[in-house]
Amino acid sequence: MEHERLRPRFFNVLQVQMPVGALTSIAHRVSGIVLALCLPFYIYVLQLSLQSPQGYTLAAGMFSRWPIKALATVTIWALAHHVLAGVRHLFSDVDIGSQLQAARRSAWAVNCAGVAIMLLGAGALF
Repeated sequence: MEHERLRPRFFNVLQVQMPVGALTSIAHRVSGIVLALCLPFYIYVLQLSLQSPQGYTLAAGMFSRWPIKALATVTIWALAHHVLAGVRHLFSDVDIGSQLQAARRSAWAVNCAGVAIMLLGAGALF
């Protein structure tokens, strides 16, 4: 009888319970992508606002629409999370906060602070 090969199984990522440090690291990468994708839009808005007083009024008026407010809110989270997680990684590189408990606490702090900063920014926008 021929030996049966084990067929690959479907791996459901949503069922895997990742540690908070892994989620923070993944969110750090996602926030970097979000910032890179939003950069052209914000450069355009800055250029528009610096052209003339009418351009400034048009650029400021863009932020009265809810899709732009939502984009700005996501960008605020991405910037806050990316900076905080980056500082966390830099500290980890010089062996500050690398122990398991300290790393978990700093990961929770980064995640919570990023959301808190986003909510503060959203409160100013909405």
